[in-house]
Amino acid sequence: MSSIDHITVTAPTLAAGAAFVFKTLGVAPQPGGEHPRMGTHNLLLRLGDALFLEVIATNPETPSPGRPRWFALDDLATDAQPALRTWVASTGDIRAAAAASTENLGLVAPMSRGQRNWLITIPDDGSIALDGIAPALIEWDDRPHPAPGLTDHRLSLSRLDIFHPDPQRVSALLSSLALSDVVECRQGDRPHLVAHINTPQGMKELSL
Repeated sequence: MSSIDHITVTAPTLAAGAAFVFKTLGVAPQPGGEHPRMGTHNLLLRLGDALFLEVIATNPETPSPGRPRWFALDDLATDAQPALRTWVASTGDIRAAAAASTENLGLVAPMSRGQRNWLITIPDDGSIALDGIAPALIEWDDRPHPAPGLTDHRLSLSRLDIFHPDPQRVSALLSSLALSDVVECRQGDRPHLVAHINTPQGMKELSL
């Protein structure tokens, strides 16, 4: 069984991503850290006891990783608008989950941020599987999940909607991952995600 671990906003810079999140949710994400193997860095915002929002961007202070960066960041224009581009699902056995998936989610690779270590699926070309809306799979180390260590602004994820021209294909993927969360698959002209987030000011939608 798997569950939503975090939703990911990609941006050309962390400042642009933080402004996008603040405009939508009224809260600024806090510093996360650097991913040396990917040449990226991030900001984080708590959405629950084991769930968070991530803003991720290329880190201009680090050299090229020598391979495509994850989440299609190498394809992001310098003037691109920040957007909710993908999501990550946690599992206790990432290799078994990846093998059971109806979509190729990429190879399982070790990753780190500061003292945190985990395994994650990454396509060789740095893309996001299934037209950009399939999750990456993650298996954390035995430390406590990072979400409880983040500032609690009383935000929570109510539902994640996945729009795709072939919703049956998406539904098959979700079933193969035995996802335990509320993820709705809907018909859409183009693949995209919409996160419905509870805030002290009411329900907000985070998307493109």
